[in-house]
Amino acid sequence: MPDPAQPGAPGAGSKIQSLPALLAVREGLRAAGRQVVFTNGHFELLHPGHVRYLQQARSLGDCLVVGLNDDAATRRLKGPGRPLLSEEARAEVLAALACVDYVVVFGEDTAEQLVRALRPEVYVKGGDYAPEAGGKPLPEAAIVRAYGGRVALVPLVSGYSTTALIREIVSRFGARPPGAP
Repeated sequence: MPDPAQPGAPGAGSKIQSLPALLAVREGLRAAGRQVVFTNGHFELLHPGHVRYLQQARSLGDCLVVGLNDDAATRRLKGPGRPLLSEEARAEVLAALACVDYVVVFGEDTAEQLVRALRPEVYVKGGDYAPEAGGKPLPEAAIVRAYGGRVALVPLVSGYSTTALIREIVSRFGARPPGAP
């Protein structure tokens, strides 16, 4: 596992890794019999819902890897004006969490390629991704099940949403910056 006292740019001791570096780490974890848990998302404004979700995901194995949608993918999927924070800033915030072992930034709209490459023992998403119950589709699930991995859906924490936070900020402050008269 990385040394949490060494945050920052990708490299030795950093939680933020390129995919090739992370694949080398993954092989070491596999050889040691460690269970890798993987999840992914945008994580634009980190809130208690995200933190609880990531803590629950981490509890399902020995190492939590978070795939972070890059800025271009976030714009494509969330719309203009997003992301609110750059991929570098979002990766740094995620890497600062004790429950997150590694962060890898990716540019695709789904995490299918990352899942194929990493082959985590457990793939975790929020409960809003339950396709069989009318939730959002989860294309990664078929890949995980094909190699014998497990898909875990974690219930969402009600009352927390980045979109709701953005709406609340706009409602309260409009174009006026907070603290301005």
